[in-house]
Amino acid sequence: MASARVLVVGAGGLGCPASLALARAGVGHLTLVDPDRVDVTNLHRQLWHRTSDVGRPKVESAAEGLRCAFPALRVEPLAERVDERNAASLFRAHDAVVDATDGTATKLFLSDVAVAAGVPLVYGGVLRMQGQAMRVEPGGPCLRCLYEEPPSPEAVPTCAQAGVLGSMAGLVGALQALLLLERLTGAAPVADGTATLHVLDGATLRGRQVRVRRAPDCEGCARPRPPVFTEEIARCTR
Repeated sequence: MASARVLVVGAGGLGCPASLALARAGVGHLTLVDPDRVDVTNLHRQLWHRTSDVGRPKVESAAEGLRCAFPALRVEPLAERVDERNAASLFRAHDAVVDATDGTATKLFLSDVAVAAGVPLVYGGVLRMQGQAMRVEPGGPCLRCLYEEPPSPEAVPTCAQAGVLGSMAGLVGALQALLLLERLTGAAPVADGTATLHVLDGATLRGRQVRVRRAPDCEGCARPRPPVFTEEIARCTR
């Protein structure tokens, strides 16, 4: 585990708890990528950031917290976004990827890159008191098998509009880390061409699993096209 290299894309509500869980499990190297700066509205759910960090790049305050808590951990902060310029090289330099980003279009892009690079990725999403996570494995179904195209911005409320329960983000981020650790340790179920979407309901404290099969005409994995990064508005600035 100490030799594992994990790329965490996003240092916010999901990336903070995911990076903490991975560091606690003994992952030796974490690369944190996020172009955003800490906002006061982030503090209720993004555990590495403090009031004194407002205005700092998120990756810097997150890296500082990780290094303080885990002196042996190697942390590389990159205050930039992952797009067509750097995505392939970043993915191939790591053993696995945590998708802790905002916005469906960005998530679909990262899924496409993971398929093209042959690197496992763990997707996660949270809104209000609902969350979900899924591991995207080489040769298995990808995120486009669930969402062929991103919904229109008007169809999905932003975090600022709908809200996010801080503890729900922590739960989903920890689940993402668990799914990734299963892969790194070899404890993941034998690949059978399907994936499991884990859906969590914070209001009822219940979860369910949805079996996802590879769509035969999927443009992300069955008939992959070159990954294309799509600009979108920030979904979770608060």
